[in-house]
Amino acid sequence: MKQVEIEGVILDLDGTIYLGEAALPGAVETCQALRRRGKRLLFVSNKPLEDREAYAVKLTRMGIPAAKEEVITSTHVMGLYLKRTAPALRLYVIGEEKNRDELRSHGLTVVSDYFDQDPKEVIDPAGIDAVVVAFDRTLDYRKLNTAYQALMRGAHFYATNADKACPVPGGAVPDAGATIKALEHSTGRTLDLVAGKPSPLMLKVANEYLQLPPERCIMVGDRLETDMLMGVEARMHTALVLTGATSREEAAISAIRPEFILESLADLLEII
Repeated sequence: MKQVEIEGVILDLDGTIYLGEAALPGAVETCQALRRRGKRLLFVSNKPLEDREAYAVKLTRMGIPAAKEEVITSTHVMGLYLKRTAPALRLYVIGEEKNRDELRSHGLTVVSDYFDQDPKEVIDPAGIDAVVVAFDRTLDYRKLNTAYQALMRGAHFYATNADKACPVPGGAVPDAGATIKALEHSTGRTLDLVAGKPSPLMLKVANEYLQLPPERCIMVGDRLETDMLMGVEARMHTALVLTGATSREEAAISAIRPEFILESLADLLEII
């Protein structure tokens, strides 16, 4: 297997570093070895269920010491983008409480929702400037209808991520992509913006944190349509691991061609 000169390693989390609460085989040892070799690690996730601090704590608990500043989530990228470009927007978020808290931490306004008012009351869609769709395990018809009404009145249409499914121990569960498709189908609208992988917004924030040119970095992940596509489009080195969402057979017929295909993260040490 060929070797490449790398300074920065951008690592996906679910399906690459861990599944659920358990580190994948070799992940801890690989991250430790990369740090010993002087590589700069950055952990990126489209999953918006926790804030950056929580993911850093989880990694540390697993034996991969990480600081908050070494973690980027799709919600963090969305918050940074809106704070810089449209801080006055009133956001309706299809997402869980920690997702909304992350957006509020950037000084953004999240309008009252299902958890904040009497269930019989209806949110006025005229008070919503933008709908933000995220992975939401509490999704119900009320949320879907509120977003629908706002979008039909012209609200901006954003998403933290557009993943079809999220890998979990034993399989996968529907992710934000399913909600996005439902709203696109019912409203005739299409997303204005996705913050997470493979969005260039995620890449821009990653580059800001690493302060390295793309050709000195490698993107490592388990998904062709997010991790690998972002890396390829950025002209980074790319390594697909087969411990999550993608099989070798799927990779063989995909138009997205990662530079390396690895059985697990441990194989990364053979190429950098």
